[in-house]
Amino acid sequence: MPVTVAHRGPAHVGAWIGCAASRFEEVAVARVRDGLFAGRELVDRLARQSPARLAVTVFFGVCLLFTALLMAPWATASGEPPKFVDALFTAVSAVCVTGLTVVDTATYWSTWGQVVILVGIKVGGFGIMTLASILGLAVSRRIGLTQRILTASETKTEKLGEVGSLVRVVIVTSTSLELLIALLLLPRFVVLNETLGEAAWHSIFYGISAFNNAGFVPTPEGLMPYTGDWLLCLPIILGVFVGALGFPVILNVLAVTRRRGLHPRFWSLHTKLTITTSAALVVVGWVLVAALEWANPRTFGPLSLGDKVLASLFAAVMPRSGGFSTVDVAGMHESTWLISDALMFVGGGSASTGGGIKVTTLAVMLLAILAEARGDRDIEAYGRRIPRDTLRLSIAVVFVGATAVLVASLALLQITGATLDVVLFECISAFATVGLSTGLTPDLPDAGKYVLCALMFVGRTGTVTFAAALALRDRRRIVRFPEERPIIG
Repeated sequence: MPVTVAHRGPAHVGAWIGCAASRFEEVAVARVRDGLFAGRELVDRLARQSPARLAVTVFFGVCLLFTALLMAPWATASGEPPKFVDALFTAVSAVCVTGLTVVDTATYWSTWGQVVILVGIKVGGFGIMTLASILGLAVSRRIGLTQRILTASETKTEKLGEVGSLVRVVIVTSTSLELLIALLLLPRFVVLNETLGEAAWHSIFYGISAFNNAGFVPTPEGLMPYTGDWLLCLPIILGVFVGALGFPVILNVLAVTRRRGLHPRFWSLHTKLTITTSAALVVVGWVLVAALEWANPRTFGPLSLGDKVLASLFAAVMPRSGGFSTVDVAGMHESTWLISDALMFVGGGSASTGGGIKVTTLAVMLLAILAEARGDRDIEAYGRRIPRDTLRLSIAVVFVGATAVLVASLALLQITGATLDVVLFECISAFATVGLSTGLTPDLPDAGKYVLCALMFVGRTGTVTFAAALALRDRRRIVRFPEERPIIG
């Protein structure tokens, strides 16, 4: 055959090579098409059999992907590959929008590494179910019914046909708000003697990190030098607060405002409960933190009156899941840690970038206690009756969250030998994806880092998928057992 080809001349050889290349291209396209078809079948099968497992699998895969990206030598400032546990911890903390770190973000990671962390924050901020829906759109070019139900459950959307467009709206809305925060921060960073490029980078990083409640900082000194800087701290406070409200609240407020103007009476019950409970928690936390730390020489003591007001407000908002700090958390009183523990455990709103058991969970349980104290048969708020199934789901979420924190705290107590107050603070911060730290996390042994990695992952995925799984398991029984009340209390 080679001799025959040689006698036919260059033109025939070129034609033969062209045919071979065309055939290779056809085979390659067919293989890619078969691979996409297999991927679509896998996604559809997982979505039908266990949607929650699909979401957790996708999130776990994303964490491993960003771990691999951070393992590259060019991801560190020194040019040497990081330890696997450090890369894994940073990737999980970024994707789970937590902010806990075992190495300094500004000095340890290169610009490439910081970009990877920022992209991980952005991806993780979309939420688990939204991320699963994006995967479904990319692989199968459609969103299955089960995925629509789960995404509607997280985003509190009632019309399943609008979930696909809702995902796009969430991306556009979140990006717009992040850019708005960055634009508010840009002039201040320019005034702080930074070049325009440095100021733009820091503004974008802080904007994305604040709205997604991530708590990562791109500057070596963090925000501690700017404790009394209202122009720098206030946009971050607003970004964290709005991001912690959740996409359903943001979209509902925008939709009502567009149609009827700013009239809170037309907001949904979820929006009203989220905003009022969040505002109440901020006010209560603001007052308590200010009262406890006002004269503390290690935190607020040396500050002026205006700086104390701003610092206490900042410290009250950040446990919502923000994770930033303008004072040394390790220098706070243990009583302030306890208040922060409670605020962190509650966290942000449902389907938000915040963690915790969610403010609506707390609101429903408080309303149930109020109804029981009054002797009311129904749980009511703002002229609406809340189903008892919602109360049962709230109790389950609180119990699962408390159990996760308890197990992780026991493990860290055995691994580190640290005191309970410090361990409990770190564990709640990890579970609620907050990122505040007393200083224990960077000094943890590898075993302790893996424990917090698992806790961050469970805190970001566990309560949401657990709640979604319970919401879909609504069994209707024809035969019911006789009712009998046990003694409570």
